[in-house]
Amino acid sequence: MDNKKREKLFMREFFRKTGKAIYDYNLIEPGDRILIGVSGGKDSLALLEVLALRARDPKQNYSVVAAHIAVENVAYEVDAEYIAAFCDRLGVPLVLRTICATVRENSGKPACFVCSWNRRKMLFEIAKEQKCNKLALGHHRDDAIESLLMSMMFNGTIASMPPRLAMFDNTFTLIRPLIYITNNETVQYAAFRNFKQQKKACPYEQATNRHSIASIIDEMEALSPHVRGNLFAAMKNIQEEYLP
Repeated sequence: MDNKKREKLFMREFFRKTGKAIYDYNLIEPGDRILIGVSGGKDSLALLEVLALRARDPKQNYSVVAAHIAVENVAYEVDAEYIAAFCDRLGVPLVLRTICATVRENSGKPACFVCSWNRRKMLFEIAKEQKCNKLALGHHRDDAIESLLMSMMFNGTIASMPPRLAMFDNTFTLIRPLIYITNNETVQYAAFRNFKQQKKACPYEQATNRHSIASIIDEMEALSPHVRGNLFAAMKNIQEEYLP
């Protein structure tokens, strides 16, 4: 099979799996106006492109807006001009904002949590300004699996990243259309589409519990090659009668 045919089949499957998640969890409904959080990484760019291209079909009947939040006091850097050109090529309006996410000493909260919380708060504000009823984030299946184990190991709870989460008295919904997509698949998608990498990665990226959990899951695959798929399936197969 030549490379072009392989790429075509891969892209078709990527769109199919995203569409299946949208259908299975009723993530997008007629008349929706969806804000897409775009960090500049492979996951958010893939999400933006897939939802924007799907929205061109009149039968889909929804619209999208993109938002990029820069954090001025965290030493990572993305190419804002590239993101703007990417959105322009897709015909998607882009909102750019800059925030400050200061980590207070002795707060007990890691820098990643503070940064993420502040960026999410700004996204909600932009969604309200843009009259969007939904916020789409680029979390994929591996993110959900890692969150499940982190919750169990560090918080003593069974929780993860739901594909659809109603918020603010059911007036707003957070959705994750890439929930059936693996990290390897977004890596391959980015390679096929020649996505530009961030100029400078976040300095805290490799120092989080999430990174450690991902390494643990890699080790678990030596025992079971299907461990990622099984962990994801387990979140929908909870047998309460066998729990304390």
